[in-house]
Amino acid sequence: MRIAVDDAQLNIVTAGSGDAIVLLHGFPFTHKLWENQIGALARRHFVIAPDLRGAGDSSVTPGPYLMEMLAGDVAAVLDELGVANACIVGHSLGGYIALAFFRMFAERVSKLALVCTTFESDSTPRAQERYELAESAENQGMTAVIDAYLPKLLAAECDAGVREKAMSIMMHNDPKGAAEMLRGMAQRVASDDLIEELKIPVLLVAGGRDLLAPVAQARAVAHQLPSGALAVCERSAHLPMLEEAEVLAAILREFTAP
Repeated sequence: MRIAVDDAQLNIVTAGSGDAIVLLHGFPFTHKLWENQIGALARRHFVIAPDLRGAGDSSVTPGPYLMEMLAGDVAAVLDELGVANACIVGHSLGGYIALAFFRMFAERVSKLALVCTTFESDSTPRAQERYELAESAENQGMTAVIDAYLPKLLAAECDAGVREKAMSIMMHNDPKGAAEMLRGMAQRVASDDLIEELKIPVLLVAGGRDLLAPVAQARAVAHQLPSGALAVCERSAHLPMLEEAEVLAAILREFTAP
């Protein structure tokens, strides 16, 4: 399904029926990152899994893709599908967008699940790295992005098939879209001011071997949340939806149960 949002055509996959769940993928991926969870969640829910603007089969438009712009895209998709509110599930970049969505449309968020993400903004050196990688993506293609990201995303001993799946999904992106997403992430604001406002059920999912969004960081935030919980995928680094697909599906099914 394709949905027109302002100057973009967004590719959307839907499945099932019931209360709505939105699955927002991380960078540099597409909705296919969630393939192993969509079916499990669709048994009881209406699952909505978009390719974010500039990713997968969605349009590449001028950027940078600010988190607020992407959150606005999510709201437009829900409007088009006739969904008043939903459980928003965001992985990494998708978590940044989910938090921006809550800031802008809190009344439309029934529950919030954040997978391997952070409430912090980029440090100056990290933002600079993103800007430099954006230029490399435009000049060298997705190979530059994959070379920079893949070693950080998976546990060293992960199955070769998981690594190949991750690379395949990453390659299904336009380098220009990836570059504009990198610039948008570099400019995002911190979301730690939202912690006390998140009175809805919130689940933080961490990878036990994740160096990008460590368990200790997630645990510290979970303790501050009014209705927060923490689940850990012990054998995963930054991609539990691939590294421990069934474990993550079970965690999300339990959290999203009525």
